[in-house]
Amino acid sequence: MQETLIDIRNRRSCRSYLPQQIKDEELDAILEAATWTPTGRGKQSPQMVVVQDADMLRELSRLNAQILGSNIDPMYGAPTAVIVFADSTNENGILDASLLMGTLMLAAHAVGVASCWINRGKAMFELPEGKAIKEKWGVEEKYDGLAICILGYAAEGGIPPVKPRREGYVIRA
Repeated sequence: MQETLIDIRNRRSCRSYLPQQIKDEELDAILEAATWTPTGRGKQSPQMVVVQDADMLRELSRLNAQILGSNIDPMYGAPTAVIVFADSTNENGILDASLLMGTLMLAAHAVGVASCWINRGKAMFELPEGKAIKEKWGVEEKYDGLAICILGYAAEGGIPPVKPRREGYVIRA
């Protein structure tokens, strides 16, 4: 239990990655942990798509940057992305998918892999190009993009220092 608390305290979003791909064993461990994420009524409603193909990663980054209104790489050169989709027909779909994102990032940290939550998933997969990609992957129409969990090994300076916790974060009633 102590290790889990330490991982929660020490995990930070990484915004600069080395180009080398993460190990299959690390990815498998991260994905398996994610499948154990608690979900409303145990429906296991989110869906994940893993992308490691460099061309597809560039296309996803381009679409995300387009939504952002920028030409930067919003995926920071990460060699792996897990796209998390929320079931729009499930009242807990967004909550379930959000918790899954948290599990992905904590599991990544536990196996020595850096991660970051990338927003704009819904808007990306509402674009014509995004819809075509989603269809190519076989993701049902009822699933809305939520976010992208990028994974990789942190480059020098990719992980910021820990910030102190703000006053009043917890109120005991």
